[in-house]
Amino acid sequence: MDAQSSEIVVFVTASSSEEAEKIGRMLVESRLAACANVLSGIRSIFRWDNRIAVENECLMIIKTTRRRYAELEALILQHHSYSVPEIIALPVIAGSISYLNWLRVETDK
Repeated sequence: MDAQSSEIVVFVTASSSEEAEKIGRMLVESRLAACANVLSGIRSIFRWDNRIAVENECLMIIKTTRRRYAELEALILQHHSYSVPEIIALPVIAGSISYLNWLRVETDK
């Protein structure tokens, strides 16, 4: 894999597994993501409206490409229940060539 890799992993928290699965399904069906994992049962501690909050949430781990990121973010913002959802993209610095090829094919529109 070269240093200019186009693959990214996007983290998104959601209020429930149903919301995360709904968004994840839309992303995969529209080829904005190759895969969306939903991890239930996380506890998030954060400051919101000048108060410390502790909430149960789900975490989505979404595999996509930089080229698809803007559309992916727009879809998440359109369908997410939070006014300011966590949407954080990280570069993939290494990975199985066959998996990364699959990821690229699945997000190629």
